[in-house]
This record gives sequence, structure tokens and C-alpha cells, in this order.
Amino acid sequence: MRLYTSLSRLRPALIIRFLLGILLPLIIIGVIAEDVLERQRFAFEVPTLLWVHAHATPMLTRLSLVLHTFGGPELMGGVFILIVLGLWFTHRRQQAVFALLGLGSAVTVAFAMKLLFNRARPALWPRLVVENGASFPSGHSTVAAALATFVALLAWRSRWRWPVLIVAVLYAFFMGYGRIVLGVHYPTDVLAGWLTGLACVLGAYSVLGVSLRALRLDHQEVKTDA
Repeated sequence: MRLYTSLSRLRPALIIRFLLGILLPLIIIGVIAEDVLERQRFAFEVPTLLWVHAHATPMLTRLSLVLHTFGGPELMGGVFILIVLGLWFTHRRQQAVFALLGLGSAVTVAFAMKLLFNRARPALWPRLVVENGASFPSGHSTVAAALATFVALLAWRSRWRWPVLIVAVLYAFFMGYGRIVLGVHYPTDVLAGWLTGLACVLGAYSVLGVSLRALRLDHQEVKTDA
């Protein structure tokens, strides 16, 4: 009876967020990961890669190269550190902890999955960039999705909600699509990366139990003397 009462108090938004933002991504990642672990090929991936390569414009290729550099571990690692420290030292401690847990867990999970699955990268045409690490999941896509989700949550209670959301989604999309354009990842690598970043940040949001109102950038913790 107590369990039923507790479940009945859950807000529909919480249930939807858990089902669509955490559980469903984990299920999809699990399905993909099982085939990757067994070294099975997805029939649609090579044709998709070849089609994208054949239709890639010079502008799209240049954009993909820019995002490749911007989304690299060195630069994004610095960005993450600046985000956490910037929030912490401006007395936005909840946001800082959320950034550390959400973004940090996404990077850690992606790195662990690369070590576990050790999927070889596609080699269908001469690459414009050198990537020697494992392919699954796409680290660039994971980090982009995590950052996009984090920023969207920060802006959700502000008047900039929709512009920020649109820019965040476009950023994550083109980061992932660019990995396919450059031929350094399979489509399932990118999809798994997107879902990993999304699930990790939403999972951190749920674990910390913070509210969207508390995550607003104009919300600061008030220090009081004991």
C-alpha cells in the first residue's frame, strides 16, 4: 500500500523523464551494444556511410572538421573544468555539482564503453582526420549530447528556453553527423553516444533531486552566518 501511495505521488513529468530520457536510451544502447560485443554488423551502416560521404558538401565537411577540433578531449576537458569552476566560484553550487556529476559521468561511461567493446573504426575512404581510439560509442557525440542536455536544463526556466534548446539540439546533431561525414564513426556509434550523454545528464539530475528552478543561472545560493 505504501509503495502504491509513493508511486501515485510521482509527477507525470518525472515518469516521462525517466521512461524517455533514461530507461529508453539505456534499452537502445543495450540492444546496440549486444551486437557490437558479438562483432555483428548492422546491414544499414555501410550504405549509410557511403551515402553520407557521397552527398557531403565542402561546407559540411569544413563544419565537421571544425566540430572535430572543438569537440576533442583536450578542448572540451578545459570547457568542462571552466564550467564547474565558474559555477562553483559564483556561488552556484548546485549547478556546479550537477555539471560535475552529469558531464563527468558521461565522459567516464563513454571511455569505459570504448575499453569494453573496442570496436574498430570504419575504413571506407581516406580520412581527413586521424583517430586511433575505439569507435563505440562516439566520444564527440556523447560529450555534445551531455553538454546540450545540461545547458538546456539550465535555461529551461528562462525566457531563452527555446532558442537555447534549438541551438543545443543542432550542436549535438551536427557534432554526431560530422563524425559520419568524416568517416570516423558508424551511425550506431553516434546514436549510442547521443543516448549516453542524454541518459547520464538526466540520471544525474534525477539522483541529485534538484529542481529546474534551482538550476537557473540567475539562482545563487545565499550564504548565511551560523
